[in-house]
Amino acid sequence: MNFKNIAILFLVGTVSLSCNAQNESAQTTRTGSQNPIIFAKGEKITNDNFIGTVWLNNLVQADSLNQYAVGSVTFEPGARTKWHMHPSGQIILALDGVGYYQEKGQSKVILRKGDVIKCSPNIAHWHGASPDMPFIQVAITSRQNGPTVWLQAVKEEEYN
Repeated sequence: MNFKNIAILFLVGTVSLSCNAQNESAQTTRTGSQNPIIFAKGEKITNDNFIGTVWLNNLVQADSLNQYAVGSVTFEPGARTKWHMHPSGQIILALDGVGYYQEKGQSKVILRKGDVIKCSPNIAHWHGASPDMPFIQVAITSRQNGPTVWLQAVKEEEYN
């Protein structure tokens, strides 16, 4: 088993333990479901690589020993990334709400809690919330071959 698989298994185990450790008075998600929030929203993203309101909670920072960054991302309804690529790929774990994922030249995929997307290296894609539901995801991104490459904004006709 390679380091990438071990990291994914660790994260899935951590998420599972976090879910089980929540008590009945836990805060519920903004989607109105009774599922407890696993991770805090974090900080509002203020750069121009996103359309709409998005929060990021950096759970693991990549460093010289661990090239993986792990973040919980909360998209308000209609919010999304710009088109972008990850030189070493990315894994998206859908935690709550309804989201979208699309690779350049492919059909849009609807994401729901429990869905997993494996973004191949250097494939242009975008992801975010549906128009009327927030979406919460965990993104696992390797920085081994360089940082995210941001491209153009997603056009409204592409989003819709």
